[in-house]
Amino acid sequence: MRFSKVVYFLFFLIVSDGLAQNQFQDFLKPSDSLDISRRNAVVISESIAISGALVGLNQLWYSDYEKSSFHFKNDNAHWLQMDKAGHVYSSYHIGRFGAELLDWSGVSKKDQLIYGATTGFVFLTAVEILDGYSSEWGFSWGDVAANASGTALYVSQELLWKEQRIVPKFSFHQTPYAKARPDVLGASFSEEILKDYNGQTYWLSANIHSFFKESKIPKWLNVAVGYGGEGMITANDELVNTIFLPEKERTRQFYLSLDVDLTKINTNSHFLKTLFSIFNSVKVPAPTLEFRELGGVKWHFVYF
Repeated sequence: MRFSKVVYFLFFLIVSDGLAQNQFQDFLKPSDSLDISRRNAVVISESIAISGALVGLNQLWYSDYEKSSFHFKNDNAHWLQMDKAGHVYSSYHIGRFGAELLDWSGVSKKDQLIYGATTGFVFLTAVEILDGYSSEWGFSWGDVAANASGTALYVSQELLWKEQRIVPKFSFHQTPYAKARPDVLGASFSEEILKDYNGQTYWLSANIHSFFKESKIPKWLNVAVGYGGEGMITANDELVNTIFLPEKERTRQFYLSLDVDLTKINTNSHFLKTLFSIFNSVKVPAPTLEFRELGGVKWHFVYF
């Protein structure tokens, strides 16, 4: 499954949820104890949002493809596993926002992890089932494993450290590959962000101070390792001889960079805390070292 199908809905829900509340400081402040009205509002809103997203995907995306009996598809070798990295990222952050909304409602930490942090896994697994009934796609156990990994990354850190020291992040830059196959990789900048795996980079951003709490390292400073790929016009090597390729060799790329943990920036504004939480899913552009699978090291003064 191309996870970009989900991101359209995810991005809209995250941004609209944050911006709709931007003038209510007291409203944004997490409750010190269980607020039943808040909890009920969160549960009802999430249920409607998830149901609406699934119905919307079924009507707007899957309706363009022929239905089939439920079947499986092994796509683990596709797109240099960039789609799997996207699943880990999406599952983590959907679950993180689910847990944070329950924290805002004053729900216990245990229930936050059981009912909030698992939201991403549940939602993306439901999407995977829709894939299973589409002749174009198919239920992928690789996608399910990636979804579970994203959820496990959040839950395990809360259980081990009671904080998120390592956060998946995303960055993007335009590439020439989309022009070679715009119907698949995107015909506009907004589509390319979601579809062009060649320009996507997925990061694991680690907060240094969290591991060395007695040090004088700024609390907001992170070190990030990234993963990306290039040379991908198709999922694997099919059609390689019939499509113009800006670069014929598919290659993985690994990155080392600095980053900022926006949630560690001190502020008394709950509005800013909400914004920082939302945008902490995006890697801050910074100087970066790139290591290519085919050999060579490249320095980027600023990498997106």
